[in-house]
Amino acid sequence: MAAKNKIITSKIWIAYLALAFPLLYSFIKKDNKPNLTGIVISDKKPELSQENWFMGLYQTDMDDYNNDHWSLKEISVRLNNQLYYKLFNQIRVNRFVTGKDNYVFSESYIFSAFGDDFIGEERIKSLMQMAKVVQDSLKRHGVDLLFVYAPGKGQHLKEFIEDKYKHPIKNTNHDEFVKQSKTYGINYLDLQTYFDLLKPNSKYPLFPKFGHHWSYYGEVLAIDTIIRHLEVLHGKQMPEIAWENTVVVDTAQSRDADVLKSMNLYSNPSQNMKLAYQEILFERDSTKNTTRVLSIGDSYWYGTLYKAIPTNCMAGGQFWYYYNKVIPPPVQGQNIEVWELNLKEEIENNNDVVMLVYSDGNLGAFGNNFIQDAYEMYTSPGSYWARMQKHNAIQTYAKQIRNQPLLLKKATQKSNELQIPLDSAIKLDAMKMAGVK
Repeated sequence: MAAKNKIITSKIWIAYLALAFPLLYSFIKKDNKPNLTGIVISDKKPELSQENWFMGLYQTDMDDYNNDHWSLKEISVRLNNQLYYKLFNQIRVNRFVTGKDNYVFSESYIFSAFGDDFIGEERIKSLMQMAKVVQDSLKRHGVDLLFVYAPGKGQHLKEFIEDKYKHPIKNTNHDEFVKQSKTYGINYLDLQTYFDLLKPNSKYPLFPKFGHHWSYYGEVLAIDTIIRHLEVLHGKQMPEIAWENTVVVDTAQSRDADVLKSMNLYSNPSQNMKLAYQEILFERDSTKNTTRVLSIGDSYWYGTLYKAIPTNCMAGGQFWYYYNKVIPPPVQGQNIEVWELNLKEEIENNNDVVMLVYSDGNLGAFGNNFIQDAYEMYTSPGSYWARMQKHNAIQTYAKQIRNQPLLLKKATQKSNELQIPLDSAIKLDAMKMAGVK
């Protein structure tokens, strides 16, 4: 009997230690911040005050903080993601799915490839009519406007998309944008068609297996093509880029495995793909680096910043990320957003070319209202400046949300719950904070 009681007592102690282990481990481990990619973490521990205590904010914020800094959070997330990936071929990355042969895709880019996100001929036609007015208005100030239609991974690699997504294609945003650009005389460069022409004979992949964007190799080819096109459009020579050496490896570098990082797996799958990386050389001729290009676009253009293309080839032109974040900011160290600038002065006085670069998955929101804003500014300046005054009040709160991890996390959760873009969720929260319905 004594032996039996001893066994029972031992089991109780084992169960107790198992339950207490996470708490004990939290005290032992000094840094409990999980090393996870793509997950917003509440860095700052909530401060206790009478106001946030009685409003119930402290308790909620503290729960979020403790959940983020739980000592076993990282390994739990990675093991959970590994289980879904191995057993169900699912990746725990919002709006991303697996395809054939382990290719990963943004689901929205699959929809774009088959025209499921088509916004309609009339909307695109209306946008191009406004764009023509903007293009002509800018030209009178010596500034050229260029639209660059970048290829998306879904369209470029349809053969690796799961069959459940495939169906006959009626029309796509890309095809209609190209058609209307021709109709209204808009300056454009169709890189999607260019990549389709390159694909059969390309020595190296133009899109990687575990990345969302074009490959490093494909991006360099795209940049070279854009520079040559800008030279013809604006009528001035620009610094050339060249490469004498190309390194070929079987492990993705740069952004070629950005989705893989966000998958947060316990053990990464084999990367059985040869990827190429050109060692870029810039032409050092200051007399050519005088065409300042303002780029407005999505994350496909972000890679050019890592390659220092704007500095070495585009006279230090800025990148307005989704017509929102200004990179680099006018004042070093400051976080400046587009709405804080004077749009008219910026595009007319500080630039030679305004270039919009969007991949097919983002054509539905092409320009992120830049075209509409510029059109109203040129055709009805009074209403534009009055509207911007109201708009800036909301943007002040939106900026706070983007810069505060806790508020950003809540907006991210709303984005996932409502299945809307993060920017839309931030706008909803900002409008609520500003008291705007």
